[in-house]
This record gives sequence, structure tokens and C-alpha cells, in this order.
Amino acid sequence: MGEFADKLAAKPLSYQRAYLGSLLPNYVKSGNLQKYYQTLTDFNFLIAKIQHPEFGGQALIDDFDLVGASESLTHPEYNSEKAKSLNLIQRTLRLSAHIWVRDRTQLAGQLLGRLLYFEMPPIQAMLEVAKQWKAAAWLRPLTPCLTPPRRGLLRTIEGHSNSVNAVAVIAHGKQAISGSGDNTLKVWDLTTGKEQFTLTGHRNSVNAVAVTADGKRAISGSWDNTLKVWDLTIGKELFTLKGHSNSVNSVAVTADGKRTIFGSFDHTLKVWDLTTGKEEFTLNGHSNSVNSVAVTADGKRSISGSRDKTLKVWDLTTGKEEFTLKGHSNSVNAVAVTADGKLVISGSSDKTIKVWDLTTRKELFTLRGHSDLVNAVAVTADGQRAISGSWDNTLKVWDLTTGKEEFTLEGHSDSVNAVVVTADGQRAISGSLDTTIKVWDLTTGDELFTFKGHSHWVNAVAVTADGKRAISGSWDNTLKVWDLTTQKEPFTLEGHSNWVNAVAITADGKRAISGSDDNSIKIWDLTTGKEEFTFKGRSNLVKAVAITPDGKRAISGSDHNCIKVWDLTTGDELFTLEGHSDWVNAVAVTDDGKRAISGSSDKTIKVWDLTTGKEQFTLEGHNNWVNAVAVTADGKRAISGSLDNTIRVWDLTTGKKLKDHSNSVYAVAVTADGKRVISGSRDNTLKVWDLTTGNIIASFMSENPIASCAIAPDGVTIVVGEESGRVYFLRLEGVEALT
Repeated sequence: MGEFADKLAAKPLSYQRAYLGSLLPNYVKSGNLQKYYQTLTDFNFLIAKIQHPEFGGQALIDDFDLVGASESLTHPEYNSEKAKSLNLIQRTLRLSAHIWVRDRTQLAGQLLGRLLYFEMPPIQAMLEVAKQWKAAAWLRPLTPCLTPPRRGLLRTIEGHSNSVNAVAVIAHGKQAISGSGDNTLKVWDLTTGKEQFTLTGHRNSVNAVAVTADGKRAISGSWDNTLKVWDLTIGKELFTLKGHSNSVNSVAVTADGKRTIFGSFDHTLKVWDLTTGKEEFTLNGHSNSVNSVAVTADGKRSISGSRDKTLKVWDLTTGKEEFTLKGHSNSVNAVAVTADGKLVISGSSDKTIKVWDLTTRKELFTLRGHSDLVNAVAVTADGQRAISGSWDNTLKVWDLTTGKEEFTLEGHSDSVNAVVVTADGQRAISGSLDTTIKVWDLTTGDELFTFKGHSHWVNAVAVTADGKRAISGSWDNTLKVWDLTTQKEPFTLEGHSNWVNAVAITADGKRAISGSDDNSIKIWDLTTGKEEFTFKGRSNLVKAVAITPDGKRAISGSDHNCIKVWDLTTGDELFTLEGHSDWVNAVAVTDDGKRAISGSSDKTIKVWDLTTGKEQFTLEGHNNWVNAVAVTADGKRAISGSLDNTIRVWDLTTGKKLKDHSNSVYAVAVTADGKRVISGSRDNTLKVWDLTTGNIIASFMSENPIASCAIAPDGVTIVVGEESGRVYFLRLEGVEALT
């Protein structure tokens, strides 16, 4: 850990607590900014403080605020470059706090993955020390692979066990409340990211939440057909409102906190008096589910959006419909109204946002840019900007004066279901199907960074036998070749007309083979970067490919439930292996070339004799699709990964199971010595397992589901492909490389 950490660790905990707690305040008090800068860019200090049981993650983040900005500028030891470095480190710690607070061994990897972009000497010096961390085995990023502290994202908040469907900000902007598919609401401290309390009572998914202007009460709507009113000062339910015959999809509350309006799947809106708990009236008019509702600041009008493709404007004094706004070509999923009550913003399944003038009752303009349906919209208090959330996993910020997109916020790994803006317009809070809440800075004008990789899911990666190159295949229809020494992309292989699902490389590293949803298998010359030829059998989607060690045969798996064996010299199909009752998603070949192992959507693994073309036996145990298979070099064990969240290790007659992923396992790879397995999952983690003990050696927390992984012959260099399209490289530290 370094001399500093070693010396500190030898002291009693009470001494450590006093030292770590007073060191930086003393430097500030004595005016020693030089030491203050130096300590906060010392990786050993950072890791020592977060590992001490008396200090939480927020204590370290707060250390960076001990010197105010104005105070720093006038100090004789002020250094603008060091101050900028501290700001980036603090933002990185805040960005990744949800990860390293849970697992302290992740700190070095998170700092490297996010700060390798920056060439500033203080940051690079800190990262050099972080690279040497040896307290535990860990996965070290060789390239920038995580969101840096300059892309709008401030913090990720975790705690729900299912989709976050609704978010609202409590009046002072320091807290937020979320509603989830796990049937609960949670109240969060936005400064620390900590959960303050959970509200339980709904019997089904919570779809909507609103908060009164004084921040004292919340109103939630659920698939259990009810609306509940909660006292946020004591964290208790006050009462339940019943009346809808189907799920409650949306909720709004008037500014005076006296009435609530909510829309339902039963095609109606209901207006309730929050003082008496009585229904005032029902608003009828939509011909399909009411997905969203907003209310003007004066409480006189409500605007609803429906699956019937329309918006309706209602007079809350009379309970009558004023008029209907038509223009969307699909379901209206979200509505928001400006503070002056003059404009309405709507988001739709037609992938657009529309801005409407409530005075003229006309559409002003349409905002286009999302690549999937728009689930959520919010508008700043000054009416200058709108923020939208989409099934394309992004948020977009729009200038309502020009009708132009300002920028896109990326970070969620699944659909963005909800978005809200703080009263000062400086932050947005989003909720997602990925179960997280994210807090975004809307003021940042920092440069954006481009991640290396594809523009869509990376479904497959493979490494050459000499460990010098890797090849990735993607849903963007391309393959990319990577130099593992420089981590640069020498060239891209283009030719497939649909998703590339699988890739394999011959033992001599001269050719690659790819399988695609365009029903073809292509053979590529890796020296020239050119396509040699294409295999086409009957029309089927090629989901998996493997090559025999002698480079003479290829094995492919498809959605026609079969495996085909091909002659790579002639291009002819040799024979078909039949036996699976569903898609074949993965294939592997033993090192002697005599057997193939296949994994299928029928939940089984089958072992095949490639000499006779016969099935030898079936391995059963998974209770969902088998997505990945690998085999040890001695051919004695097979490893499988499944949608049932497990990895199983088989001795090909009996099974041993490893289990520690919280979501579907998409990829597995095994080291050349057969002692370790690497797995990638939709839970955003890459794990390294010891096959002897079944224990996890190391793990890496990414920001997106991991769709593919491969390991170089040295047993420590790992190539990772994500659903996001990113490709990056990790090194397993604390373990000797294979010779």
C-alpha cells in the first residue's frame, strides 16, 4: 500500500481516526495549501481514509471542500492546475461512490478508468501510485473505459431492486423521492446519495409520484389501482385513495397542495381533495390509457397525455375538457407545462417531443433526436429548457427558445423512465429500468470524450494465440481489430449486413471467422483486412462460431437449433449436429479438436463427437438460456453461463456451480492453464473466479452490461465488450502472468 499506508496501519485505530480526521483541516488552518494539495492527490491517503471504519465515503468527498474557491484564489500557494486536479478527483469519487463504498477494492480501478483521459501531472502521478496497489487482486483498466468527471453525470444512486419508474424533487432541492417496480418509494439525500427511508404499502409497482410544494407530503400511484398520500416528515402513510378500476400511471398535485390529479389505465383522470380525501370529479374523454398528467402553476388547468395519441387540456374549476391537441403519431407518454402556463411539452412513442402553445392551441415545433420512444419530459422553472428521457437509454437537453438540442446525457444502461429538474434548473434527476437514479449537472459545458469501440452491442471478442491482437464483433454489423500492446484499432472489417454475433480466430492468428444475423459466416484475412469468402447454408441466424485448433474446420450454431461443421479449405458444409430444441447460442471446441460443446436456449449443454458427428451426452442444470460456453485446455471441464444468473463448471459427467452474479451471464472465458474463469454479466460486472475453490479472485464494476469477454494467453490481459459498444482492456493485478 505504500510507506504512508503501512505506517498508518501499524497504529491503533484511535490514532488512525484522529490522524485521518485532523490532517487536512490542520493544513487548511495553518495555511499550508501545498500539503493540502499533495495529500488529496496521494492515492495512499485516499485508500487509507475510505478503508477506515470510522469514515464513510462522503467524509473523503467533503475533504475537497475544506478550502473555498474564493479563499484559494487569494492564497499565495494557490495553484490553478492542482486546484483543477482536485476538482476532477472529487468529481470522480462522487461519480463512483456507489461502487467503492460497497467494495473498497474498486477504488483504484474506478480512478484509472475515469481519469486516464487527463494528462495533468498531479493526476498522472496519483494514477501511477494507484497502479502499484497490491493489497488485493484487482482488475486494472489499461485504457479509459468509464465516464470521466466531465460529462454531466454527478452521482449514481442505488437501492431499488427493480425499475425506477418515477422521481420527484422535494422543494428545497436537497432530497428526492423515487417510485419503483419493487413496490416501494425511497427518499434520498441528494448531497450524499444516501437513502433516508423507505415507504412501503403498495402491493404492486409504483408508477408515479408527486410532492407538495412545502415538501411535507408525497402522493404515489401504483399498479395496485390505488393512490397513497404519505407524510414525509415522519415517513408514514396518511391515507389511501381508491377509485380507479385499473393501474394509476401518473400523478400531479396543485401548487397549494390541496388537490391531486391522477391518470389511469382505465382511460380516466380523477381529481381528489387532499384535505378531505374525497374524490371531486372524474375527467372522461380519452379513449385509451392516460399515461401522464401535469397541472398549471395556478392550479386551474390540467394537461393529460394518452395512449390514444392525444393531449387534452382540462378546466379544473368546471371539470370540463377545454380542447384536444393532436399531432403525435403514437402514444403520448409524458407531459410537462411551463411555469407561466403558456407552453406544454409532450414526449411520445413516436420518438419525438412536441412543444405546444396553450394560448393558440397550436403545435409550435417538434424536437427530434431520440432513437427510441420518449418516456419522460421535464421543463426548467424559467421555461428555457426541456429535458427528455428515452428508451434509447439517454437524456437530452433542449433549448426551447431555438428548438435545438443542446447536449445528450449518457450513463444509464437501460430505458430512462422518469426525469425531474431542480427548482434552480441546475440539476436533473433521472430514474431508469436499470434500477438506478442518476443526478446530472445541467450547467456543465465541458468537452465530451469519445469511448473506443463500436456504436452498438459488442457481442463477441476473441484474442489471437500470441496475445498480440483482439477482434470484436458488434450489432453495428462490423468487426474491429485491436492491437493489445497499444490498445489501438488498426482497422475495421466490414461486409456483414446485419448483427455480428460471434467471432473466432485460427491458432496461427492469420484468419478470423464471424457469424451474423445476415445468415452468413465470413472468413477474414487478418493480414490484409480483407474478406476471403462467405459460407451460406439454409436461411438461419448464426449465433455462435468456433474453429478447430488445426484451423481446418469451423463449427457454427444457429437459431435453427442445430450446429453445422464446415471445411475451411473448401468452404463446404461437412455435416449437421442436431439435438437441441431451441437456439444454439454458444459453441466451443476442445484443444484436440475431437469434441464440441454447445449451449442453447433449451437450457442445456451438449457434448458432441466431431469424428462421428454424434451427441455424446447432455448436461442439464441451468433453468434458463445458456448464453456462453468455454472449455479448459485439457478438455476435462466445461464452463457455462446462463440467463439464470449462474456460472456452472462441469467435469463433463457431474456439475459444480459457481453463482455470484445478480443478472444474466452473457460471456465466459477460461485461462490457458484452466485455473481461472472470467465471466461477464448484465449486472455490469466482470468477475475472475478460481476454478479450484470456486471463489471470486477479483471483479470490475463497469457502467453497462458486459456482453463479451476474452482473455489473452498470458492469463492476465482481458478484453471486454459492452452492450454500449465500448471495448476496453483490463489487467489482472496480484496474479502472476502465465509464461
